[in-house]
Amino acid sequence: MSPALTVEPLARHRALVPLLAEWFASEWPAWYGSAGQGNIDQDLRAFATSETTLPIGFVAFLAGKPVGACALKAESIPSHAHLSPWASAGFVAPKLRGKGIGAGLLAAMLTHAHRLGYPHVYCGTSTAESLLQRSGWHAIEVTQHAGKRLTVYRSAA
Repeated sequence: MSPALTVEPLARHRALVPLLAEWFASEWPAWYGSAGQGNIDQDLRAFATSETTLPIGFVAFLAGKPVGACALKAESIPSHAHLSPWASAGFVAPKLRGKGIGAGLLAAMLTHAHRLGYPHVYCGTSTAESLLQRSGWHAIEVTQHAGKRLTVYRSAA
């Protein structure tokens, strides 16, 4: 993480929920759009509730300005309910991608998960494979979810 990048629980920054709603709706319109199955208000309220009980949202700040977000959730892929917790909702402002913000978010979220007693975190993705691999995560399975091919990763210990 660069010195100017900080990551904090969303519960400390609830006023940012409307901004995150805009980000999530633009990034995942098929899920959070009018025809999607997702409930952006419910998800973000849940992400902003606690620092110690899942789900927990996180916000990345660069020089004090919000630039990204992610969440740590108990469940993600229904067929993989035996695995927990999950890294999800990873978002970095499009103009700032490729600058280490996603890796910083992931590292901070993983550190927080370890403090809560979780030895591993899982992530199912079809788009963030290189980020997870560069961050030391290991692919453990390829599966189908919602019509997409996903690779399931487990964080390093």
